[in-house]
Amino acid sequence: MADTTETAAYWQAWQDSWDRQQEWYMPDREERFRVMLDMVEALAGPAPRVLDLACGTGSITDRVLKRFPDATSTGVDLDPALLAVARGHFAGDDRVTFVTADLKDPAWRAALPHDTYDAVLTATALHWLPSADLAVLYGQLAPLVRPGGVFMNADRMPDPATPGIDAAERAHRHAGMDRAKAAGVLDWREWWAVAAGDPVLAEAVAERFEIYGEHADGDTPPEAWHARTLLDAGFAEARTVWRSPSDGLVLGLK
Repeated sequence: MADTTETAAYWQAWQDSWDRQQEWYMPDREERFRVMLDMVEALAGPAPRVLDLACGTGSITDRVLKRFPDATSTGVDLDPALLAVARGHFAGDDRVTFVTADLKDPAWRAALPHDTYDAVLTATALHWLPSADLAVLYGQLAPLVRPGGVFMNADRMPDPATPGIDAAERAHRHAGMDRAKAAGVLDWREWWAVAAGDPVLAEAVAERFEIYGEHADGDTPPEAWHARTLLDAGFAEARTVWRSPSDGLVLGLK
C-alpha cells in the first residue's frame, strides 16, 4: 500500500507542476475549464463520453472526472513524456483510456476505442498546427461528435483588428509573469529541463524532443476563423462561449 501511495503522490506532483507551469502563461486557465465543463453539462449531460484531444498530462480529463464522476474519457496525444504522466496519474481508473496517435496522420482516428463521443475537448494544444492542417483536423473531428454533441477548443485567439489592445494586454500579462517568475515559477523550458533530469521520465522526454524538436507554434487564427471553419466542417452551430483579452473558447454544436 505504501508503494502505491508513494507512486500516486509522485504522479500527482508531476500533474500539479504541469498545472502551475501552464497557469503561469494563462492565469485564467481554470475559468476556461469551468466554462468548458458548464457547456458540456448543458449540451451533453452529466455523464459524457469525452475525447480529450491532444490531452497532454490529462488536465481536461482530470477536471471532467472530478466534475462528472460517471463520465468516461479517452485521451489522445503523441507526446510520450506527457502521456507517461497521464497514464501514471490515472493508473487503475477504468473510466480513462489513453491512445498514442499523431493528429497529422490521416488514419489517427482508427486508434480510438469509440466511433463517436458526446464531447471532444481540447485546450492550449492545437496552436502548434498551421491553420490549413487545423482545418483538415476539424473536418476529421466532425464525424466523431454525435448529433447534439459538442466540440470545444480553448486556445490563444488574438484579434488581428486590434493590435494596440493586444499589445497592451500582452505587456500587462508579461509583467505579471515576470513577477511570478521571480517568485520561482518554472516556465515551459525549465519544466522540461526538470523532467529530463527525472530518471523515470528522462527517456520519454528525450523521445519527445526527437519527435517534436524545440517548441514551435503554428498559426493562431482568430475565433471567427475557428467558428467559420467548424461550420464548413459540418457542425450545425459554432461560436465563442468564453473570451479573455488574449484567449478564446470556441464551441461547435453538431
